[in-house]
Parts: sequence; C-alpha cells; structure tokens
Amino acid sequence: MIHRATTCLCCCLLLIITLFSTNELPAADQKPTTIVTFGDSTTAPRGPLVVYSTILAKELPQQGVPVNVINAGIGGNTTQNAVARFEKDVLARQPDLVVIQFGINDSAVDVWKNPPATKSRVSKKQYEANLRSLIDELQKRKIKVILMTSNSLRWIPRIKKLYGKPPYDAEDPQGFNLFLKDYAQSVREIAREKQVPLVDIYQAFEEYGKQPGQSTDDLLLDGMHPNTAGQRKVADLLIPQIKTTLSSQQK
Repeated sequence: MIHRATTCLCCCLLLIITLFSTNELPAADQKPTTIVTFGDSTTAPRGPLVVYSTILAKELPQQGVPVNVINAGIGGNTTQNAVARFEKDVLARQPDLVVIQFGINDSAVDVWKNPPATKSRVSKKQYEANLRSLIDELQKRKIKVILMTSNSLRWIPRIKKLYGKPPYDAEDPQGFNLFLKDYAQSVREIAREKQVPLVDIYQAFEEYGKQPGQSTDDLLLDGMHPNTAGQRKVADLLIPQIKTTLSSQQK
C-alpha cells in the first residue's frame, strides 16, 4: 500500500513539473489576449451585421486562443483621425495585438463637393507617414501589429452618382479603385519595411472576383463595406495570422 501511494505521489509531482517546465498553463487558466481592431467603417460595428471583430471574439476562444477583442473602428475615419485618437482608443486599452486597417477614406477624392475636390483626403505620403508613426509607437511598446489593406470597391448607382466624375472613371468597373489600389500598395511596402504581418484584403477580394461564377460584388454590402460573406472572408484570413503572430510572441 505504501509503495502504491508513493508511486501515485511521484506521478502527480512529475505531471506538475512537466506543466511548468513547458511554460504552458491549461487553456482555462490562460490570460485572454487583448486585441484592438483599429480602422474605419469597414471595421466598425454596423447594425445587425456580424463584423469580423465579432467573429474573432467568438471563434478564437473556440480554437484555444482566449481573447478580449475591442472594436475601435469609426466610420469615416482616415489615418489622420487614427493618429488623433490613438492614445485614447488604442494605447489606453493596453492591447497585446493591434490590427490596423485604413485607406478607403484616406484615398477618396470628394468630387461631389462644391467646388469638387481634386486631391485625396489624405495624401499618400501623409498616409504612409501616419501608418509608420502608429506602427513605430506600438513596436516601441512591444505590442504586436498586423496590417491589413482595405477591401477593394465597386460601383453601385448611389456611389456612381457621387463619385462618378473625373478623375474617377465611371465606365471602368475598377474606376472607384483608382487611388485606393496605390494606397493598398503602400500598406504592402510598409509591412515589409517594418517587418509586420500583412493580411492583404484588397488582393483577396480581387482574387475572389476572378474565380468562375464569382464577383467581388458578392462580398460587398453597398459597393464599399463588406457584407456577411465579406466579413467572413476577412475573419478567415485574419484568424490564422493572429494565431501565428501570438504563437511567435510566446516563443
């Protein structure tokens, strides 16, 4: 009897030592990772639409990654707005990881104004500087970053009425992406420069539309904002990248 009790005690001790030696805690005891999704109206809550942030909050824990997801998207925002509210809406939340996605509003040329605008709301040079400043501050604080390009756009009658004037080409199916495509390229280049992960939503939406029987319009609610299928696609691309990024952080 004494021999058996001693054996059981040794087994328990071995199990405890193994758990601590691998620096892993049972999933139930893991501290949730705080993720801030920082963006414009393609990130922000949108009525009953289940946005990608909500999908992350639900499905990452189901995959063994406990998270606290804070949606810091605000409609109409540019990177100028992002810099202005960065301290309050991002840094004050003490995130472990920040997902950054801006570009649609930055690149927009408001030709509907009187007189019509002739330049993007935020120049590409300033857009790049703003993104770099956000990333630099996060990296200085050892906060992980994932960059996302904005989804590509499509004409619908309402948008064409507002924006279907030069320099945009209302007859070109890609005409509303005239400037956005270049801003997306800037994001790719900054991701390489700053050595941060990139989730290329722009490219993914475009590639989706090239498949037989599919259209990029199928992923959009109103020519601009991802619909249910579009938000699902964003989440499906983002989830594995988040898991990879957090895994590398633990090593």
